Amino acid sequence: MRKLNLLSLMVIFFAFLNIPISAQDDVDEKVKDKTNERVDQKTDEGIDKGLDAVEDGVGSIFKKKDKSAKQEKTEDKSSANKEENSDNSSVKQTTTPSLSSYSKFDFVPGEKVIFYDDFSQDALADFPALWNTTGSGEVTTTNLYPGNWFKMKSGAAFMPEVTIPFNENFTFECDLIFRDQPNSDNAESFEISFVKPGPEWKIGDNIENGCTISLGGNRAASWKDGTDFYSSNDQPNDIISNGNYDKKIRISIWVQKQRLRLYLNDSKILDLPRLLAPDLNCDKLEFSFGSNGGLNSLMTNVRIAVGLPDTRSKLLTTGKFVTHGITFDVNSDKIKPESYGTLKDIATVLKENAGVKIKIVGHTDSDGDAAQNLDLSKRRAASVKNELSKNFGIDASRITTDGKGKTEPIAPNDTPSNKAQNRRVEFIKM
Repeated sequence: MRKLNLLSLMVIFFAFLNIPISAQDDVDEKVKDKTNERVDQKTDEGIDKGLDAVEDGVGSIFKKKDKSAKQEKTEDKSSANKEENSDNSSVKQTTTPSLSSYSKFDFVPGEKVIFYDDFSQDALADFPALWNTTGSGEVTTTNLYPGNWFKMKSGAAFMPEVTIPFNENFTFECDLIFRDQPNSDNAESFEISFVKPGPEWKIGDNIENGCTISLGGNRAASWKDGTDFYSSNDQPNDIISNGNYDKKIRISIWVQKQRLRLYLNDSKILDLPRLLAPDLNCDKLEFSFGSNGGLNSLMTNVRIAVGLPDTRSKLLTTGKFVTHGITFDVNSDKIKPESYGTLKDIATVLKENAGVKIKIVGHTDSDGDAAQNLDLSKRRAASVKNELSKNFGIDASRITTDGKGKTEPIAPNDTPSNKAQNRRVEFIKM
């Protein structure tokens, strides 16, 4: 605009120098008109350029949106392609549950871990060293879920090679991806059997004296007592096929004397107070899959523990309570949601004894760098404090935290089960 004004003054100046005085008034009006015309023209040009720029900008936005849409389609396609495990079958990814979503989860694992297997000690494509079978299987990985998984052939029986001292309290847990074809005509199942092997019994034989929990199929739980056969037909009989195919699910079983409770993720599916015979006396677990499509299901983080945690007595009387029931993601201080029952149990004792102050101490196994393990154990203890304060209303000023890393093992770090013993959280009365 300043350039236009200067130009106008110059035009007027030279015009006045070269025309007669009598005509200067007419020229003055013409110059003004011409100047205004030029200004309007320049203004229009400026507006046009501005509109062009706006249009270009809008166009580029839509181009970016179009590109993003194409990228999203490509990414969705890529993501879909990634939803394949090593069995070349689609596995659907699910949202990781939060701790608060387990608010009704009352499962508390046994105090002493007697068997644990995440198959980390086994080479990929090998059959796991701590198991037996009537068929075949191998250790594998998936693109969606971390760690090693035991791919178990459909129609075969599998048994961890450990003697389980069934007593008044026993717990079993595992992560499972149940592979199946939901549209198949036959009922599919995953069966967990408590077995007391006879002199000539071998894995895969009919259960002569024991109990079978069937997840899916045409019954939820059955057991044998002598020659009589019973079936709990009043219980849900197809809990896996109800939207849980091809997803990672958490199975938890809690046995107390004759009572058996079964959980699927955060939900209690079965609670049978008189399911088990008083003299059942089993000492083995057997697993089998029935899949009409012939697909191979996967299992990991198998954990068997015994003994009922006596939180109140040990914390208040002996001054120290050790738990393996608070678990974390691998190399992380994020607490797994299935730890809710144990945290709730501890919080209840603290609420009922408001004057008690505690120190939370984290411990790790020996895998990895010592300094990193020390830091991890401290962060895990701090996470437990945070959860007790945030989700259970325990005054944070009552709690201090520490971590010992791998420096204070309670078992040799030579097997997965012993390492699981060393991964623990201690509560010390102050």
